[in-house]
Amino acid sequence: MAQNEDHRHPLAQPRPAGKPKRPLPPGEQFFTPGATGLRRKVEERSATPMAYLFTQVPRWIVPVVMVVLLLAGFAVQSWLGGVAVLPVIAFVGWLAYLSWPSLRTGGRLLRVAMLTFLLLVAATRFGAF
Repeated sequence: MAQNEDHRHPLAQPRPAGKPKRPLPPGEQFFTPGATGLRRKVEERSATPMAYLFTQVPRWIVPVVMVVLLLAGFAVQSWLGGVAVLPVIAFVGWLAYLSWPSLRTGGRLLRVAMLTFLLLVAATRFGAF
């Protein structure tokens, strides 16, 4: 078995010889061109979890888990509700950070508003207000 076949998914079909890989659409790249420092490190470390979430986990799992955690955060008025919202804040913040360079002003404002709302929900559950 060839080395690149060792890491192939058991259900993956081999690519016919001579057939090129499907190219990314124009302007669609996972890594930010010219990124340095923290952004580059975050993007490199995010590559594996993103690939796992989009290839190994059923598509409905992540949204369902996030909605359940958010609803639990709304329903539970104690600090446990705040704890339930924390993974949602982390996930939304992570996606916002990764998508930030490709967003226009409206998209950036929407992400800031969403994170602010989630932080306020968590803060109220922890008794800040």
